[in-house]
Amino acid sequence: MFKNLRWIIVLLLCLVYMINYLDRVALSITVPMIEKELTINPEQFGMIFGSFFFGYAIFNFLGGLAVDKFGPTLVMGLAVGLWSIFCGMTAIATGFYSMLILRVLFGMAEGPICASANKMINGWFPKKQAATAMGLLSAGSPLGGAVAGPIVGYLAISFGWRPAFMIIASIGIVWMLVWFFTAADNPEKSHRVTEHERQWVNRLKTEKINDEEDLTQSAQTLGYYLRQPIILVTAFAFFCYNYILFFFLSWFPAYLVQAHGLNIKEMSLTTVIPWIVGFFGLALGGIISDKIFNLTGRLLLSRKIVLVVSLLAAAICVALAGVVTRVVPAVMLMSVSIFFLYTTGAIYWAIIQDVVHKSKVGSASGFIHLIGSVSGIIGPIATGFIVQNTGHFDSAFILAGGVAALGAILVFFVIKPPKHQPQTRISHS
Repeated sequence: MFKNLRWIIVLLLCLVYMINYLDRVALSITVPMIEKELTINPEQFGMIFGSFFFGYAIFNFLGGLAVDKFGPTLVMGLAVGLWSIFCGMTAIATGFYSMLILRVLFGMAEGPICASANKMINGWFPKKQAATAMGLLSAGSPLGGAVAGPIVGYLAISFGWRPAFMIIASIGIVWMLVWFFTAADNPEKSHRVTEHERQWVNRLKTEKINDEEDLTQSAQTLGYYLRQPIILVTAFAFFCYNYILFFFLSWFPAYLVQAHGLNIKEMSLTTVIPWIVGFFGLALGGIISDKIFNLTGRLLLSRKIVLVVSLLAAAICVALAGVVTRVVPAVMLMSVSIFFLYTTGAIYWAIIQDVVHKSKVGSASGFIHLIGSVSGIIGPIATGFIVQNTGHFDSAFILAGGVAALGAILVFFVIKPPKHQPQTRISHS
């Protein structure tokens, strides 16, 4: 039972990523209703979408520091409880400013999620399985996006958008209670360990010790890691990844309504397609990277191949999606873009585990997430400005593609082993 507990934790993390995107996408789905009732224009909605990331970005980093100090179990549980409360409070918004404040608070509460998950995987898995575990749990994000359309659309049409937010908020509270009952920071801290199961615990500890010896890792200061080119370029690549993702998350539903004339019900169902495709991309990306690693023994090569190929493919497809004139090609191209984009989703966090000592995994993950989340501020606001002033989305799609292409180019030329960590082949015995 205990040996499988780590996969139960992965399942719980997958579910919370799913809840995270269900809560986050809910606002995008209900935009047509909210803007009509509260008289909020596209430029203001761009600011509301962006405001989420002011709080989110800051607490990506602060949450990472908290994870290293207090442990991922406590930080993740408290974060989910708080963001669920603020999500539910969206139901009491009365206009632009109250919505703006609530989204900032919502973003602050969601900030620690990735650092907590990465730290948890670091405590439970050896490096040769880290990308697979991160890919599987991260696959909850597009699943959440996929179910958000039908669920939130149905709730909003049936009961109104305000009750819809209150109902979906309750899901996170239930998850939090299950999490605190089940999870632990690492095997040694789990109260579910029996004498018979300690053999597996000791084997995991040996694997993790060998990982650090093979990678010649030693503990360094956080500042040291944040000055490494590989960390900086990984952070920028994650910025590019998030630019497309948050552009899609924030504006694609409205694009389908405004540019292609879909109603709320049609839009809610249509947005399911890219999210489902993205689920397979996220689940496969980590597995592909770990397979390349197992074949070559070269960690960073396995991560780099997936990042460069997939970011470039995502860039081309999102740019083309903005210039087609029919809804079916637009949705197909956006779906392919999201698939390739999501194949990189686990790789950023795998790189952190590859090159950062375990004592700084949470903090370094928080920094990466902070930089990536800045795109969540810039992207939605830039898109809202473009749409408000041109009346069209095509330039916004092309801009998103250009940002991702730049990320792929930088990864190709810059990512290489840091000075303290030569590219060695790692034993898989």
